[in-house]
Amino acid sequence: MNRRHLLLAPGAAALATALCFAAPMPAAQAQSGGQPIRVGEINSYTGLPAFTIPYRQGWQLAVEEVNAAGGLLGGRKLEVISRDDAGKPDDAVRVAQELLSNEKVELLAGTYFSHVGLAVADFAARNKLPFVAAEPLTDAITWTKGNRYTFRLRPSTYMQAAMLVEEAAKLPAKRWATVAPNYEYGQSAVQWFRQLLSEKRPDVEFVAEQWPAQGKLEAGPTVQALAAAKPDAIFNVTFGADLAKFVREGEGRGLFRNRTVVSLLTGEPEYLDPMKDEAPEGWIVTGYPQEQIDTPEHKAFREAYAKRFNEPPRQGSVVGYATFKAIAAAVEKAGSTDAEKVVDALSGLELSSPFGPITFRALDHQATMGAYVGKTTVKDGQGVMTGWRYADGADYLPSDEAVRKMRPE
Repeated sequence: MNRRHLLLAPGAAALATALCFAAPMPAAQAQSGGQPIRVGEINSYTGLPAFTIPYRQGWQLAVEEVNAAGGLLGGRKLEVISRDDAGKPDDAVRVAQELLSNEKVELLAGTYFSHVGLAVADFAARNKLPFVAAEPLTDAITWTKGNRYTFRLRPSTYMQAAMLVEEAAKLPAKRWATVAPNYEYGQSAVQWFRQLLSEKRPDVEFVAEQWPAQGKLEAGPTVQALAAAKPDAIFNVTFGADLAKFVREGEGRGLFRNRTVVSLLTGEPEYLDPMKDEAPEGWIVTGYPQEQIDTPEHKAFREAYAKRFNEPPRQGSVVGYATFKAIAAAVEKAGSTDAEKVVDALSGLELSSPFGPITFRALDHQATMGAYVGKTTVKDGQGVMTGWRYADGADYLPSDEAVRKMRPE
């Protein structure tokens, strides 16, 4: 029940007024004066709108649901002040400082690109401000550069590489090539894929690698170089416009003929939808077959999202929604917006998501959200996933001992 509902619920003005003065205000609300709980949100809205706009709609839905249910801490509204980082770490840190100094936010959330997420995580640690990193997949953010104040929602490059290696190891392919954007995310994904596949299949070798700059893939030379190495299979990490160019050029030059492609994120609607009937056939991918998932929690989310925005959800929608549901749950668990109490509440936090129950592990602050693993195909002129399964993130993490060796005390 929010403050307005508290005043009007009895249905009579006089009685409502009496209740207003008689009912004890919760301590946290009283101390705050009923002010909203302000969250600073940072993301690459102009840099990658195909993902970040659905993400924004996801968190908008979550915030509306939280506030419609009465808010937090006895009636305080959740308020989001959002900023664009233009895909640049320096810009992200600058707006984080502005959100903290001028807007007086009590938490930070968001970011898409891994190098941007790492920059904001460092800012959060230096300023002792809770930060829920929604999207950046780099493992460094929770392991080698992990800190007390940073938590990450999505399955990392290690986790998603491990999910794909499970399928890649079953293939007869021995000669592999890789193509990935040349920054933290791509480098981390290739490193883990090579290491994990080599552990399962000591007979494989990596015969070629391509490192195009993010957003600047030269499709012709990249495809030509991969084909010249004559690999049996390819591990792809490109995404967005680079992915579409790679698929189109590779199909045109026959790169994928009689070769299996294993590909990170390609099954997400953000990347399949723009390709339409040019979407690749038979690639092994992680993704989000939203139209096919009929669990009760996902159906409820999909219906609420479609009703609110008149379109189906995408992967970013789930990430935005779950990120702000997690923030709301942590504040309620903490009983306060005190940074140290919220951090303690996020450690080990359990909550429901459209993908099922997840936990933010106390050990490394990584959530156990999983991903869907399957193959791509084209149906009714549109790329979709088929033969998929849900891979629970909790099953694709290294041992606690291995994590402790990587994460600073």
